[in-house]
Amino acid sequence: MSAKRVDAEKVEAYTRALLEAARSEGRANADLVQWQHAQKFTPEVLETLAAMQREDDLDLVEAVAKHYKELLDSQDTTVSVTVTTAVPMDDDLRAKVRAKTEADLNAPVYLVERIDPSIIGGIMLEVRGKRYDASVRAQLANIRKTLSSTFIEGEER
Repeated sequence: MSAKRVDAEKVEAYTRALLEAARSEGRANADLVQWQHAQKFTPEVLETLAAMQREDDLDLVEAVAKHYKELLDSQDTTVSVTVTTAVPMDDDLRAKVRAKTEADLNAPVYLVERIDPSIIGGIMLEVRGKRYDASVRAQLANIRKTLSSTFIEGEER
């Protein structure tokens, strides 16, 4: 099946589901207006909304928007740091990560914790658009790269 046909089928399925839900709630035109504006959302807004939907927290959208504006207006200097680990952090590790990042950034830190078993172990930090990857997966990839550039078909260069 061609990619265009698959895309067309997905568009049809998404559109029909959206329209059916909107009609059942009597808001088809309102949903159309919202949908036309949805393309303007940043990936972060869409991801946050999806997370809020999964947690059944969409009733908090207005409160989040209000708090966002308050933080923005207050020139809050807190830095969001996304911490990814293979397993949940315990309180001791969380405190160490917070203390280290606050010292390095010279600012208060808000930790966003993510769990990704595929990193195997170690830690990944995302701060101000930069990623610091000290995961076992990254270390194994570096070892593989080093070995493949050092050895060609079992012979040393």
